[in-house]
Amino acid sequence: MLKRLTAACLLSFAGLGAAAQLPDSADMSAGGEFRRRIDRHTSTKAYRMLFVGTPLIVGGVVMQAYDSDFRRLRNGYSRSFRHDYDDWLQYAPAGAMVALKACGVRGRSSWGRMLVSDAFSAGLMAIGVNSLKYSCRVMRPDGSSRNSFPSGHTATAFMAATMLHKEYGHRSPWYSIGGYTVATITGVTRQLNNRHWMSDIMVGAGIGILATELGYFLADLIFKEKGLNVTETYSVYDRCRRPSFLGFSLGFSTVPGSYTPYPGMHMQFLSGPAVSVQGAWFATPYWGFGGRMSCTNLRVKVNGVAQNDNLECASMYAGPYFSHPFSMRWLVGAKLLGGCEIYKPCRTDFRRLERRAGFSFGTGLSTTYLATQNLGVRFSTDYDVAPPVVRSSRERLHKLTFSMEVCAVF
Repeated sequence: MLKRLTAACLLSFAGLGAAAQLPDSADMSAGGEFRRRIDRHTSTKAYRMLFVGTPLIVGGVVMQAYDSDFRRLRNGYSRSFRHDYDDWLQYAPAGAMVALKACGVRGRSSWGRMLVSDAFSAGLMAIGVNSLKYSCRVMRPDGSSRNSFPSGHTATAFMAATMLHKEYGHRSPWYSIGGYTVATITGVTRQLNNRHWMSDIMVGAGIGILATELGYFLADLIFKEKGLNVTETYSVYDRCRRPSFLGFSLGFSTVPGSYTPYPGMHMQFLSGPAVSVQGAWFATPYWGFGGRMSCTNLRVKVNGVAQNDNLECASMYAGPYFSHPFSMRWLVGAKLLGGCEIYKPCRTDFRRLERRAGFSFGTGLSTTYLATQNLGVRFSTDYDVAPPVVRSSRERLHKLTFSMEVCAVF
């Protein structure tokens, strides 16, 4: 599955870069010829417009085969979650944008240009969401109706967050961070409320971002320079700036091999969903300090027999993060983390595993693409050495996690 997702994303990105033209304002002066070619390829307007939304949509479509796994993760930690604040939270970034404009804070566009851009964005988003809802007819996880795919709330929230980012992200990265944080909370809440599958959330987010990018693109074609207060430039990209970030990621964890916590009890852990939040503050362009919180749900086999219960894990890590600016928009990173891993009780046919916590440590590699100054997409591979599942065992669990992360960079 992960191979298919990675291949699809890479192919789509390569096609986008080849089809678009280079903006005249890009600064390609730094680095050697190979680095300049990378920058030229990844700084095209089409590449930047589609890079964030495309992997979300592709990943969401592929994720449909694993929706039940993410629902199992939700049921393990928040089965009784019921809140309706997402009904109004989806509009909060758009409300903030209008309030800033009404208070006289100078944004990217004039009132007229902004409203036309937002009207295009809302129309494209509504067409995309509703055409899929009533053609795919996917049953909601709570069984209430057949209009689950994709999530309209999430699409609206990410559309509004991208509007706020477009209009005011140049003034401060915290406008973008605030908007996308609210959008992410909206999407996660829809899944916690058992109203949507994880694939609905991912595709909805991708549609919301793409619709806004295309809406502003159409408005730019119509208005040209009229009503444009801030002209986009890309020369402001500093390849050696400090890449502090905060991100939300989805992925899959796997535990290779088998383990023997008790004599005669041979356990295997099948791959399962992983959700995490991580961030780091960088003191220099190359190193910083941060942490990661994650939850994982692993299916269990004992002596070759699948069990009804699963091993649910939660972890908190902290440690140094490292980054190297491979090009103007691409970063290569690593980390060394230590922390605590917590296992919830797990019932098996052989023996019950009690709740357990212990010290764990790990490392990871990542690549990050900066679609804008304040928004990036990260692909990560993490390797964690977790504590044994029972106190009497010395066999630590070796977890390998592959994930995709949308992160705010500041």
